[in-house]
Parts: sequence; structure tokens; C-alpha cells
Amino acid sequence: MSELRIERLSGEALREHLPALAQLRIRVFREFPYLYEGDEAYEARYLQVYADSPDSVMVLVFDGDAVVGASSGLPMVDESEEFRRPFESRGYQVERIFYCGESVLLPEYRGRGLGVRFFEEREAHARSLGRFDLITFCAVERPADHPRRPADYVPLDAFWQRRGYVRHPELKAHYSWQDLDETSESPKPMVFWCKTLELRA
Repeated sequence: MSELRIERLSGEALREHLPALAQLRIRVFREFPYLYEGDEAYEARYLQVYADSPDSVMVLVFDGDAVVGASSGLPMVDESEEFRRPFESRGYQVERIFYCGESVLLPEYRGRGLGVRFFEEREAHARSLGRFDLITFCAVERPADHPRRPADYVPLDAFWQRRGYVRHPELKAHYSWQDLDETSESPKPMVFWCKTLELRA
């Protein structure tokens, strides 16, 4: 197996990698459960938020010069209103929340512990900033009988629970994108998972 290199970058340092990240996201998110029909213009806007946030983090996995995996995060206050609203409406202090975007990894590099490493690196970055009590991410929820659900699909709930995250069904949002079998965007239910972020010495 090739030896991989992992780098943790923030803000402006991400800019040179944005085109590769856009292509990686489009490729991986075609898989269930996201079924995302990629849009390069959307990707450019989405990833620009991370480049513009000085306290963002992007954990990149390189095989040689190729980006084969990535995991993102940034302060919730730097995210759009639709991400903040479920927390603001329930009285959370969003300035104390660190939001983890998504982790994407090409299939041939899975099963090598990188999913765990992604969480460790993002949590370490959030702790280093010293002002967050809660770390969170959101995940799309698809029906169990979804026609595109692979027979061997295993939800990641147990993996997230082992990392210490708890599903919060009361923290729900709807985000729109175009599925592979859709002709236009439609809203998808997204539920947040949260973990208390304890500062370590």
C-alpha cells in the first residue's frame, strides 16, 4: 500500500486545493446516501467559505500529489444561516459551537483508520482555538426502503456513537441539492449529531 500524507490546513492556505476538493466531493457524494448530482459552481461557492474563515480546518489526505480524502470544519458563526438556525432557535450560543462539515475519501483508501483520524484532527483543531464547548455535524436521513440504498449499506451511526457523538432529532434542518435521479433540487432532511468538547491540557 502506498504511504499517505496527512496535512491540516486553515483559511487562506486551503485556496490552492479548492479545485481538487471540489472534484473529490462531487465524486464521493454521488454515492448513497447523498446521491449528489455534482455542480462545480456550487462547490466553488461552498468551499470558498472555508478559505475565507481564518479558523476553518481542512484535513487533507495525499497520495503523492493527489488529494484522495478531506475532512472539513469551521466555527458555526462562519456558516450560513440555514446551518445556524436549528441551534439559534433553541437558545444555543452558536459562537461556542464548532461545526464539522463532511469527510470524503475515495473508496480504495477506506478501511485504513482515516475516518477516526478525521474526527481526531478536527476536534484537536477546535480545542486549539480554545473557545468551543460543543462540536457538531449533520447527516442526511434517507428512508430505509430508498430505491438506491445498496443491499450492503451500513449506516455510520455506530461509528459516530463510538466517537462520542449523540443524535439530536430536535436539531434538524433541510438542505437542497439535486439527486442523481432528479431534474432539479429538492430539500433533504439533515439531523445534527453533537458532542461536548472538553478542553485538554
